[in-house]
Amino acid sequence: MNEARIITFGCRLNTYESEVMRRQMAAAGVGEVVVVHTCAVTAEAERQARQAIRRARREHPGARIVVTGCSAEIDPDRYAAMAEVDHVLGNRDKLRAESWRLLAQGALPRVLRTGQGREDGEAPAPVDGLAGRSRAIVQVQQGCDHRCTFCVIPLGRGPSRSLDPARVVEQVRRLVDHGYREVVLSGVDLTSYGREWGGPALGALVRRVLREVPGLARLRLSSVDPAEVDEQLLRAFAEEDRLMPHLHLSVQAGDDLILKRMRRRHLRRDVLELVARLRRLRPDMVFGADLIAGFPTESEAMFARTLALVEEADLVYLHVFPYSPRPNTPAARMPQVPAEVRRERAARLRALGEKRRRAFFLGERGQRRTVLVEREGRGRTEHFAPVALEGAAPPAGTLLPVRILEPASDHLRARAA
Repeated sequence: MNEARIITFGCRLNTYESEVMRRQMAAAGVGEVVVVHTCAVTAEAERQARQAIRRARREHPGARIVVTGCSAEIDPDRYAAMAEVDHVLGNRDKLRAESWRLLAQGALPRVLRTGQGREDGEAPAPVDGLAGRSRAIVQVQQGCDHRCTFCVIPLGRGPSRSLDPARVVEQVRRLVDHGYREVVLSGVDLTSYGREWGGPALGALVRRVLREVPGLARLRLSSVDPAEVDEQLLRAFAEEDRLMPHLHLSVQAGDDLILKRMRRRHLRRDVLELVARLRRLRPDMVFGADLIAGFPTESEAMFARTLALVEEADLVYLHVFPYSPRPNTPAARMPQVPAEVRRERAARLRALGEKRRRAFFLGERGQRRTVLVEREGRGRTEHFAPVALEGAAPPAGTLLPVRILEPASDHLRARAA
């Protein structure tokens, strides 16, 4: 290995930021380096990161190993104590070109972590795309001002701050100019966009991007909070065909008492009212959700209400986590559900998710859709359904009208229309 390699865990923001780091390392002339980009959402994510660090040292004994990301921001000393690790970079420092120049010069401190504040509102240098991907990500918001009782992400990402709308438009236009047909607006708490400085909310940003970048074929949003979906965003889904009819919701649970103990700002009825309203505005809307199984104090009856919510809201794509106690969070001090029960409930939720997805796939049979072609004849429809194309596939990045054939176990089969 004679070049930098990045091992990325976690969310879309980490994926975007890995590309920023990749380009900064190339510009700085960084040589044999392995960067492990960590996530702190669960203990399992941290375990996998430590495992990757040890494997990287075995496989690349001459490389320098740099650890960064949310877990490294929250607990830098833990990683600095690992014999395999040469440097630990905080979340703010990983996006500074100067950090990688110092690494190339052999002058980077073992631990560089300067913290994050509200004033750190500028996004990293824009990128022209993500290597090997047909769909581009633009980071428009960073950090979180809320304090859900289970979450350590505010410790890793700092307070909420938003990218100026003009810079968002500039980045999207740059990506379109480089051939991207679809862009995802992403953030830690995306629906809080603009709130810290009283600026335009997310809906206004979506409208502006679509208005000022007419060459953008498809716009998509990452996960949103059901408590903060603003009126302009609702109208955008109703009126903007280029805004994709797919939304992933940060739901977490379907029982009101558990939601209150999580310190979420929505109740079960809010989720049901939101999805019903969006379906009235745009009947083909499809929803996904993040859900936590086995949160402290969760009884079987409480868990049953989460299962019922999946059915009632017709959630199609589930991202399920068994609850993982995070250090220094209020939930970690609450009465815990046994680990085996958490795992069993997560398995039941995932099984229900598979059932809901299969039902959705069956309903797609015979429909005409448009697929963004990715690698090896695969792609995604407007509703984010994975598709395998029959016959010769056009180049990656093509928007291809298709007719959906029979569904397979984990994807749809389709033929060019």
